[in-house]
Amino acid sequence: MRSKLLILASSIGMLGWGAVLPYQYAYAADTRGWGSLAAAAASSLFSVGALVAAPFGGRLADRFNPVAVTVLAQLLAALGVGALVRAESPVTFLVGMFVFGLGLAAAMPAKQVLVLRWVAVRDRRKVFAYKFTGEALGMALGAYVAGHLVDLGRADGLDVGFLTAALGFTLSAVIIGLAGVGAEAHPESGLDAGDANPGRPLDALRAIVASPALRWTAVITVTLALGFYAQFEAGLPAYAITVLDVDSAAIGTAAAVNAIIIVLIQVVVVRLTARRSAPTLLMAVGSIWVLSWLILSAAQFRPEIAAALFITTYGVFAVGETMYSPVLNPLTASLAPKGMVGQTLGTFAALQTTFSAIGPLVAGALLGAGLAQGFLGLHLAISLLAVHAAWRLRRVMAARPAPAQTRSSTGVSSSLPASPTERESVAA
Repeated sequence: MRSKLLILASSIGMLGWGAVLPYQYAYAADTRGWGSLAAAAASSLFSVGALVAAPFGGRLADRFNPVAVTVLAQLLAALGVGALVRAESPVTFLVGMFVFGLGLAAAMPAKQVLVLRWVAVRDRRKVFAYKFTGEALGMALGAYVAGHLVDLGRADGLDVGFLTAALGFTLSAVIIGLAGVGAEAHPESGLDAGDANPGRPLDALRAIVASPALRWTAVITVTLALGFYAQFEAGLPAYAITVLDVDSAAIGTAAAVNAIIIVLIQVVVVRLTARRSAPTLLMAVGSIWVLSWLILSAAQFRPEIAAALFITTYGVFAVGETMYSPVLNPLTASLAPKGMVGQTLGTFAALQTTFSAIGPLVAGALLGAGLAQGFLGLHLAISLLAVHAAWRLRRVMAARPAPAQTRSSTGVSSSLPASPTERESVAA
């Protein structure tokens, strides 16, 4: 029951993302007349807030009650985005966006720790999958509702988005707070509250550098983020408009198709891939990214069906997304040093945020210079690197020793089979 409430709360919380972020650039630059520099700075400060807060939130979730960390972080996000209603200058708007990013990002690793604590190991992929689907629905619903209510022709035209986001984060915090009353770790979660070992702030990063499995997982995280998520809201729409000459309606349709396919096939994909190892599935995700970029490359040579191919690409990306989040988070948690699960998840979130923030800048530079082939070639190469990194991770995990009894970094005691093939089948 607690995991269902967490999924519901995550979905409601993401209403704010969909209701505000797609519109805040145009609102700041044009509606309020603060210019593109202020609008870009707001996006950058949001990302900086996320970069700072994710590892910090994860460390707090290791040291203290992750329910309290999640609730306080989401209330901070609600405060930040709600305060944007009263922003009358670029400075106050930038501060609000920074606080918004802080709260939103700090809650993410804390909620992931809650999944790990409240769910048995065997059900983690399923719950992470449902959580991801719920968040996608929340974002889509927030964007859809805001799209019909937001009026960027008025100074208060985005207030409905800000208030919707604040209400969503507040309600999400209340649900998680109620779900966490009297909660203890699931007896089969493999996590013990006494295992906390927060260490120093940079210990998680040092652990990632020292562990081959974590290093390759970090490479996979970064490359898969750069290969799609970093371009979802900026680079891909820019490519569609400037190179494929696709109208904005097709871009909106593509985003809707992406969300619908995730919702329709997520449960089926989880069942079909339940016995597949995490590295193998991540290789599949990277391969899907490669296929998607090849379709995008072909679209420029078939202008009569370019819009259809662009929409199809978003659908293909969605298939990979149904494996990405449900697999990557449990894998990272299983490889994390004992007592540092939250810090490790937060550090990975910070890496993903950093490189995702760089993505739109790269796309803008390449597409602005008329280097569409360079834009496509770069992301095709990045996706191939993700496939290679997943293959290397599979080899590293298959080569691990397999004693009769082992205790994972998450505290799970298990009997591992002796052969590398069998070991891979139970990894993550």
